[in-house]
Order: sequence, then C-alpha cells, then structure tokens
Amino acid sequence: MRKIPIVLLALAAFAPAQSPRESELVTPADFAGHMKGALILHVGFNVLYRASHIPGSVYAGPGSKPEGIETLKKAVAAEPHDRDIVLYCGCCPWEKCPNVKPALAALREMGFTHVRAVVIPENFKTDWSDKNYPVEKRGVE
Repeated sequence: MRKIPIVLLALAAFAPAQSPRESELVTPADFAGHMKGALILHVGFNVLYRASHIPGSVYAGPGSKPEGIETLKKAVAAEPHDRDIVLYCGCCPWEKCPNVKPALAALREMGFTHVRAVVIPENFKTDWSDKNYPVEKRGVE
C-alpha cells in the first residue's frame, strides 16, 4: 500500500469542492449585452451592493458565509431548476473572490442546471462601472 504524504492530504482538505466549468463563466462584456431573462444574483457583500449593482439584480448574501448561502437558497427556493441564473460579486479580483465559487457550488448541489458566473477580473468598479455597463445605485435595507 502506497503512503500519501500528510502535506498532500492537508492541502486536499483546503481545495475547493469543484472549480467553475468553462461553460459556467461569462465575461462582463458578454453578459452586459445579454442580461434579459436571467435571475441575476449578487453574492457579495451588502455594502457593495448598496453602493452600485447590476440593474434588476437581487442581493442574495455573501457566498463566503453560511448565512449568505442560506439567503441564496431562499432567493432561489421557488425557481425551477432549469432557470437561467447568473451570479456576480466584484469585491476583489476573480482569483481571490471568496463569494462566487461557494455560491455556484451551493446552487449546483441544489440541482440548478443553468447557472453562470460573471468573471470580474479586478473588481466591480473597474470591470463593470468604469466600462459604462448599466448600474443601479439604489440601496437595499
């Protein structure tokens, strides 16, 4: 029997459950031109959503926190599992975002089959607002 180094086992424990598939990712430019019909969910921090968000998007809690995942689950509870759902955050660079990947994984686990995530390379301001894509600045409570 081959022994697996403990270091590798420890690293595996911190690996994400499942990385997003290429088909689940969309660029800001592509999404900005085709937003209609999708349920758009902001899975970042409330302060960012209140400052500026994609018009028509629903605040669904930060995906990095258990209470955020519960808010997300409530937001989609009545939706059919084949509903077109698009997640976004924009709190920081995509590679470091703590919110989108857990939210995407939670929706997958719930059986949703048409979920995508907007890849925001740097942050919402730089990659969405500064590019003059539509924004809404009305806050939520």
